[in-house]
Amino acid sequence: MTDAVHRAGDVPAPGFPTLPMMGPLLVALPCLLAALLGFNTYAPYGADAALGIAVGAAAVVAMAQTLILAARPPLVEQLFGGLDRMYRVHKWLGISAMVLMILHQQIEPDFERTVRETSLGELGEEAGELAFNALLALVAVSWFRRLPFIGLEIPYQIWRFSHRFMGALFAIVVFHQFFVDMPTEVDPLLSVLLNTFGIAGVIAWIFTELVAPYLRRREFTVTEISQTKDTTTLTLRPEGRAMRWRPGQFAFFRAPEAGLSEPHPFTIASAPRPDGTLTFSIRALGGWTRRLPATLRTGTRVQVEGPYGRFDFRKGGARQIWLAGGIGITPFLAWAESLTEAERRDIHLIYCVPTQEEAIGVETLRAAAARNPRFSFEVVVTTRDGRLTAERLIGAVPFAIRQADLWFCGPTGLKDGILKGLKAQGQTPRRVRFEQFEFA
Repeated sequence: MTDAVHRAGDVPAPGFPTLPMMGPLLVALPCLLAALLGFNTYAPYGADAALGIAVGAAAVVAMAQTLILAARPPLVEQLFGGLDRMYRVHKWLGISAMVLMILHQQIEPDFERTVRETSLGELGEEAGELAFNALLALVAVSWFRRLPFIGLEIPYQIWRFSHRFMGALFAIVVFHQFFVDMPTEVDPLLSVLLNTFGIAGVIAWIFTELVAPYLRRREFTVTEISQTKDTTTLTLRPEGRAMRWRPGQFAFFRAPEAGLSEPHPFTIASAPRPDGTLTFSIRALGGWTRRLPATLRTGTRVQVEGPYGRFDFRKGGARQIWLAGGIGITPFLAWAESLTEAERRDIHLIYCVPTQEEAIGVETLRAAAARNPRFSFEVVVTTRDGRLTAERLIGAVPFAIRQADLWFCGPTGLKDGILKGLKAQGQTPRRVRFEQFEFA
């Protein structure tokens, strides 16, 4: 796994249950309702005023929901089909809020002739201006974390630090919403809606920053560290209450004692064990992960928050292909470790690595194959065997691909090339489920 913004997530292909679509729909409807209420309520004051209020109201609701989703409510995650998908909605809600704020600024309603101005109202208006400009800058930092064309990337620490101010600025927006001078004879339903979402957004931010770190993080101790090429494998022992997870899920990991205080998400590369120990395999692909081997020691106390994610092969069919590229093997290692003799699915895993030295967890795969004859695997070393193609995949799998589910985790290029080749061969899998490496 890589830096925090490269966490894997699961995205269902057509044919999977549509429940995950409920999440985007549920966040879109309140924004639309706020816009419609805003326009309808202030239509008597002119089209410009109605439109300005409509986009401003939608911006408040959208921004409130970004903070609510950032709190990672477990029940809500189900509606999106995984935390990675929920975070993508979070990202686009923030971008939408920025666009709507710009429109609100450009079509600012003018009620000077219809309301009596107060000092508190003027303060609310000035606060709105301040919050608008600051939020615009922070959302832009989030949107353009990787600057296009020039390849410059804003360091994760700066990106995350700037994110922590979003809630404080939104609180100023809520103050603006509460106290800016507005006509008093209008229907109060819009104000109730905006105040409800505003307060909920601020509470969610306070919970995320001040409460969640103490409720959700569990203490672990590093008991074993091993290095395979540029991948560090950590075994962690729980201190106190153990964490429960399903194979294929991920968790946020941080090590303040080692100076690695920012939480980064990684797949748990082991199945649940009676003693509660878990394993992370972390590839050095960013500044944070490159520092990891040199700073962590056996006995270091670390913190883990989770689990998250809904990447679960047990939701698939009777015949499955598992395709892993590089560090994308981690969820499959957890799955393989969890296989028992009673498992009745036919499963074939193909693991692609540049060199044999970079392959991790092969012993786990061998043990799973010895334990259950329905599970088989092969390691494709691309520098020796060449790149995996759809034709080679068809020849390697011991059952018809068209009747199987394909589960994938790895680089996007490998996935796209294989799926395109299978389609050309008339061997499109029955279902496709894959891990999305771009997490943020």
